[in-house]
Amino acid sequence: MRRRDVAIDVGVAGLVFWLTLAILADGGLGAATPDDRRLDLLGVLLAAAATLPLVARRRWPLAVYLATATASLVLLAFGYTLDLAIGTAVAAYSVAVAHGGDRRPVRRWVALLAVAAFVPSMTVLYAVLGVRLAGIGTEMVTTGAIFVSLWLVGDRIRLRQERIGALEEQARRAEREMLRERTLAAVQERARIARDLHDSAGHAINVILVQAGAARLLHQRDPERSRQAIGTVEEVARGLIGEIDRLVRALRDDGTAELGVPAGPAALDELLARHEESGLRIVATERGVRRALPPSVAWSAYRILQEALTNAARHGRGSAEVGMLFGDEAMEITVANPVARDGGGGAPVAGGHGIVGMRERATLLGGSLDTADGGGTFRLHARLPYHSLMRADDPVEWPADVAATGRPPPAGSERAP
Repeated sequence: MRRRDVAIDVGVAGLVFWLTLAILADGGLGAATPDDRRLDLLGVLLAAAATLPLVARRRWPLAVYLATATASLVLLAFGYTLDLAIGTAVAAYSVAVAHGGDRRPVRRWVALLAVAAFVPSMTVLYAVLGVRLAGIGTEMVTTGAIFVSLWLVGDRIRLRQERIGALEEQARRAEREMLRERTLAAVQERARIARDLHDSAGHAINVILVQAGAARLLHQRDPERSRQAIGTVEEVARGLIGEIDRLVRALRDDGTAELGVPAGPAALDELLARHEESGLRIVATERGVRRALPPSVAWSAYRILQEALTNAARHGRGSAEVGMLFGDEAMEITVANPVARDGGGGAPVAGGHGIVGMRERATLLGGSLDTADGGGTFRLHARLPYHSLMRADDPVEWPADVAATGRPPPAGSERAP
C-alpha cells in the first residue's frame, strides 16, 4: 500500500472520529432529550471502535465494516444518540468498492447482506429499547437511502478502477510488445549485418588468395611486384581482422543467405538515379574526395541511404535533399525531406523498424545516426567511420594466367623467369 493511501485513510479515520464525537457530545443531530446519554469515557471508547478501524479499510474492508457496525449498534444499545453512523457508512462504501464485483459469489453476497442488514438491525434495536418506530421513521429511511447511495457509488468507483486497470495493463502489454518488436528488428538487422560481414570476409580472403598466388609466381621474376603483392595481402588481412573484431562481437545469430548489396560510391549514384526514375525529386550534393570504402561501410551507407529515400518517398512530399561527405575519417550522409503538415503524411516514427535498423548499422560501425523532425522537415544524419579498414582497389599487375582465371595457380606450377 502506498504511503499516500495510508495517509488518506488515517486522515479519514481521524475526521470521522471527530465528527462522531461531536454528534455524541451534542446529543444527536436534533434537539437533545433528558433521556439521551451524555458523552463519557465509555462513549469515547465506543466512538473510537466505530471509526478508527477505518485506517485498515483498504486491506480488510469487510472486517472493518463489521467492527464499525457492531460498535455503532453498541453505542445505540447503551443509549447514546448516534443519528448518523458515519464510520459504518464509510466502511460500507469501502466494502462496495472491494467486494461489489467479487468473482467469488459467496464473498460478494456476504458483503451485500452485511451492508443491507445494518438499517434493519438498527430498527430492531430501537424497538427492543422501546423507542417509538413511528417517530424515527424518517431517520431510518434517510439512513437506508444513504447506505444504498454509498453502495452504488462504491460499485461505480470499482467499475471505473477496473477499467483504468485494464487500460493500464493494455498499455503495458503494448509497450512490452513494442519493445519486443524493436528488439526483434535490431536482432534481424544484426543478422543481415553478419551476412554482409560474411560477404566482406569472403571477398577479402579471395583477394588474399589471388595476391598470395601472384606473389609466389613473381617471387623470382619480379621481386618488387612480389613485395607489393605481399603488402596488399598484409593490408587486406589487417583490415579484415579489424572488421571482424568490431562487428562479430555484437553478432550471435545465424541468418539465411541474402543477395549482396552493391558497394562503393558508384552504387550510391545508381541508387539515387533509380529513386529519381521512380518519381522522387532529389537534389544531391557531394563534398570531399571520393575514396574506396571498406565493404561494411559501403554496404551500410547503401542501405541507410536506401531506407532514407524510401521513407522520403513514402512519408514525404515527393522531394529530398541528399548530402554525402567523404571525409578523412568517416563518410557522412544527410537526407532531408519536407513532410506534410495536415496529417496526411509525416515523418517515419523514430522508433520504427527502419530507423532501428539504420541506427544499428551505424552503431556497430562505431558511428552514429540522428534524426530530427521540425519545421516541416524530417532530417536524417549518419556518420560511418572508416577505421583505417582494408583498401581492395590498389592495382596489381598480375601474370596473364592469373588475370585470365582470377585464381592463383596451384603450388609448384610456377614458370621459370
